[in-house]
Amino acid sequence: MRYTNITTIKDFIITGFPGLPPEYFGSVSVLLLLVFLAIVVGNVFILVVIIYERTLHKPTYLIIFYLAMTDITFGFVTIPKLLGRYWWNDMKSSFGACFTQMYFVHSLGAFTSSLLMIMAFDRFIAIWLPFRYPVLITNKTICAACGLCCVVTLIRMLGLVLHALSLPYCNLNIITQCYCDHLSITQLGCGENVAYVRFVAMVNSMFSLLGPLTIIICSYISIIIAALKMSYAARRHKVLSTCAPQIFVTCLYYVPRCFVYLASNLGFSFSTDVRVIITMMYSLIPCAINPVIYCFKTQDIKDVLIHRFKNSKVHVAFKIDYKHSSK
Repeated sequence: MRYTNITTIKDFIITGFPGLPPEYFGSVSVLLLLVFLAIVVGNVFILVVIIYERTLHKPTYLIIFYLAMTDITFGFVTIPKLLGRYWWNDMKSSFGACFTQMYFVHSLGAFTSSLLMIMAFDRFIAIWLPFRYPVLITNKTICAACGLCCVVTLIRMLGLVLHALSLPYCNLNIITQCYCDHLSITQLGCGENVAYVRFVAMVNSMFSLLGPLTIIICSYISIIIAALKMSYAARRHKVLSTCAPQIFVTCLYYVPRCFVYLASNLGFSFSTDVRVIITMMYSLIPCAINPVIYCFKTQDIKDVLIHRFKNSKVHVAFKIDYKHSSK
């Protein structure tokens, strides 16, 4: 096969789950639709609760607000195109659309990593500097930190995409993945610079994931040590229960990614089907599960929901009693 230094392809073909038999297309599309609805409904619910409940207008819940927005956006960026592949056999993605999707996929992933780092740092300050916390961590500082991380991430990922665009793409255009990502696209590139472009992308991804992960691990280890040193069991339990949902969300995001990275570097190889399934699981499941964790494991949100539910029951009972007494 002869390669040129000029891009000759206009479309990419996204296979989705490559080894999936056609008779399972309907079942998989229904499952994907349910995941998409869970992501949208669950995270919109969290957004509405935080917006309308003034007691939740705090730095910690502002971070959760940004995380929910990021999860919704990721769902819209990835799932609708995949549903089109199984509903209408629409496997084509234009050259520009594929690179645009790649840009948002990696930008949202890196931004989520930054948000989890800010969340861990927020808890670190709350535990180790409780008297300075109201001064150091405010809604304005959290907005500034999240905004700065967002801008830096968007600029960094723009450079990543432009670097990938510098490669010529010729002859090969089949992406064995459910969406366009850097690895799937650049392995279709031709020319002498493919290895260099992929090396730069690997360094970038390590910076995006392992940099924040190091700060997150150090923060939560410090928090756990501080909690274990506390003399009052009730205080210790409160600290650990407050951090538990955040640690769980962080593990959902990082553990599968680190597993895939370590496995590939230790010589373990996955089949294409297994690799695609694992990628979709660690990409979509946290987005769908996070709202459940926030509702049932975050005490303030749980208290707000219980309070609202009890008030609605009282209101309904009052209306029923009023109707009976007026007859």
